[in-house]
Amino acid sequence: MGFKLENIATEKTGSPRKRKEVGTSILEREISLFGSSFSNKKKEDFYTEIHVLLKAGINLKDALALMQENQKKEKQQLFYKEMVDALVMGQPFSEVIKAKKEFTEYEYYSLKIGEETGTTHKIAEELGKFFARKNEQRRSLVNALTYPIIILVTAVLVVIFMLRLVVPMFQDIFKQNNVELPGITKFIIAASDFIKDYGWWIVLVVLGILVSRKLYTKQPWYKQHKDRLLLKLPYVGNFIRAVYLAQFTQAVTLLTASKVPVLNSIELVARMIDFSPLKEALAKVSSDIVAGKSLSASMLGTNFFDHRMVSLIKVAEETNQTEFIFERLNQQYNIEVQQKSKLLSTLMEPLIILMVGILVGVILVAMYLPMFKLGSVLG
Repeated sequence: MGFKLENIATEKTGSPRKRKEVGTSILEREISLFGSSFSNKKKEDFYTEIHVLLKAGINLKDALALMQENQKKEKQQLFYKEMVDALVMGQPFSEVIKAKKEFTEYEYYSLKIGEETGTTHKIAEELGKFFARKNEQRRSLVNALTYPIIILVTAVLVVIFMLRLVVPMFQDIFKQNNVELPGITKFIIAASDFIKDYGWWIVLVVLGILVSRKLYTKQPWYKQHKDRLLLKLPYVGNFIRAVYLAQFTQAVTLLTASKVPVLNSIELVARMIDFSPLKEALAKVSSDIVAGKSLSASMLGTNFFDHRMVSLIKVAEETNQTEFIFERLNQQYNIEVQQKSKLLSTLMEPLIILMVGILVGVILVAMYLPMFKLGSVLG
């Protein structure tokens, strides 16, 4: 049984709740500084438990009641109680999810599909897998960036320490002996004076940028420019593209498995994944499909989807194996994300160490060149 398209047509324009905007980068979307009341990790557990309980023969209301009893925090217990009460009042589970700001339209439509087709337990299982893979991608990204970032911060502190404390010691010696300084030494001394005079101002400016950045994260123009800049970064851009292609293919796999037409699947995924280049590409794909083009031809007209995906989707259209092809693509992109995350960490660490070595070496050479002249004069 297919999902009723008229339900989508009438509801997607009149939804009483706007999807909550989230952060603009992969880390901001997945990691909140103060934590999240219902994070993606909790969603993974939420849908997995629902699937297990429904498959065991427990009805949805009792399943949520059991999950409520297992919550330790009062806020979480209230969260589940509100859903149980809504089910008792006769609301469908999808409408209960729709009324909660913690959930996205993608989850709402997926569960509505499950209710229409009688496969809610299967949809819950797929949603659990979706968030499990999303969490794994987040962990891969965090693992790839954490150690290099620590090294980079340490390196910056070491350079600042040398410019702030070590260079002035040599500078005093040079002044006392009236040593003629080479150009590289003058440059390092100028950098040291700049850090000494404006160091705290630099710290305040950086903090101001970080604080004011929160004011712009929800602005469309800021999101578009930031996401496009991320894609242009060497290697990191390809890694981020692979992450979102993995999410895209997994979402389409779930929707096509539920017999949702391709056009509606594209529209739903565009609402769910908050990454400007992908949303723009999907908007163009949707308009091209409406104009009569095939999915593969529509994707070929964008700059976001690679030729491998386009070629396989063209094969899927010819053989009517869309669900299987998207599932295979999802597996390939997940493997690619894992490989790229490991390689990213492997590459960044020696590059940062090399950069630090060069900076420290330049500072030392700049300080010791005048010392050789000083030694010859004293000799």
